[in-house]
Amino acid sequence: MIARLASLLPLRWFPDTTAVLPALLAGLADGWAWLYAMLQYARQQTRIATATDTFLDLVSQDCFGQALPRRFGESDASFRARIQRALLPPRATRPALVGVLRDLTGRTPVVFEPARPADTGAYGIALGYGVAGGWGSLALPYQSFVTAFRPLDAGVPLVAGWGSGAGGWGVGAIEYASAAMIEAQVSDAEIDSAIAVTLPVATIAWTRISD
Repeated sequence: MIARLASLLPLRWFPDTTAVLPALLAGLADGWAWLYAMLQYARQQTRIATATDTFLDLVSQDCFGQALPRRFGESDASFRARIQRALLPPRATRPALVGVLRDLTGRTPVVFEPARPADTGAYGIALGYGVAGGWGSLALPYQSFVTAFRPLDAGVPLVAGWGSGAGGWGVGAIEYASAAMIEAQVSDAEIDSAIAVTLPVATIAWTRISD
């Protein structure tokens, strides 16, 4: 900004070196540099692909209300990716259900459809008791059994686990903990909600959530 301001001054008005002019130009340039940086920052916040900080949280609230909050300690890049996936997600198919749960938990669920021969096994398709397949039934049309897995990063912050050897009387962080203290990135309610919004209409997913 100093160079741009100096380039606009008439060449013969000032000598090559001055005591006051650089300070004057620096004062003016500082304000313009701050304004330019603010304009660049504001421009970033007008697009999901470049939005940052609390503006990314506002994007989520505008599009999804309270259904897609930022997770504890989640970075802008990770939060942005979740928002973009949630805008136009695949729906109403088995791959869509598997994909949404994998994106949410980082673990691939197990989906079993009792009316689907590829799941139950059949003549000409690999099967065997205790080897492959499962008990099929045409009495359960448009239904599936889904085993979703919780993320592996759940726990109680700043407290050592049982048998870790990191805690003791007067040494380390150790305490009695309850399920209410567990700080997980993804709750069971989020998993249930993800399944519900992905299923086709008039279908049922009998769901089990496991560690």
